Amino acid sequence: MPAEKYITGSCIISNGTVYKNNQNLFENKETDLPGFLLSVYQHFRLSYPKFYKMDNLSKLGWLASEILLNDTFKKENYQSEQVGLILANANSSLDNDIKYFESTKDIASPSLFVYTLPNIVIGEICIRNNFKGEHAFYIQNNFDADFTEKQVNYLLDNDILQACICGWVDVLEQEYKAVLFLVEKENTSEAVAFSADNMNNIFKNP
Repeated sequence: MPAEKYITGSCIISNGTVYKNNQNLFENKETDLPGFLLSVYQHFRLSYPKFYKMDNLSKLGWLASEILLNDTFKKENYQSEQVGLILANANSSLDNDIKYFESTKDIASPSLFVYTLPNIVIGEICIRNNFKGEHAFYIQNNFDADFTEKQVNYLLDNDILQACICGWVDVLEQEYKAVLFLVEKENTSEAVAFSADNMNNIFKNP
């Protein structure tokens, strides 16, 4: 029997603004994407030296996950294998692929090559949080909430996972958007039912 599932938290980073659970937490529209991502990192007083080595896609997804989970997620309630991720975007790792291609005209950069796969952002989030559950990264023209709902439902209904971070993380040059949802079986005071409609409403909100 399908389990009840809830969106217990959400985070959106887009257009120079950070939202958590539909609340505006931070704005900085006076800089380029690398400067904005660094300002988010500094504003929330995060401490993770590896952040500085990441590509923009990984920085964006990692920051969204940090803000999503902070004061929302009770990690102690889950084993490492019970938490997974389902993410998607439209541009794969193209933002970094272009930079890597440019580097090959001189000396190919190993530090750029490392990030020429879109699912590296999942790896960065999992390493940070010791998540070891099922995960996947899909390429889609647009955020497909119905597809995401089916994927997450399968994982939670079959007890493959007990909690899942899902959503959209996309970067290409100065265009970017991250929308992450924390999906759990336990209800909370701010939770809403996990559904494609509710994901779409949150995705389009800002």
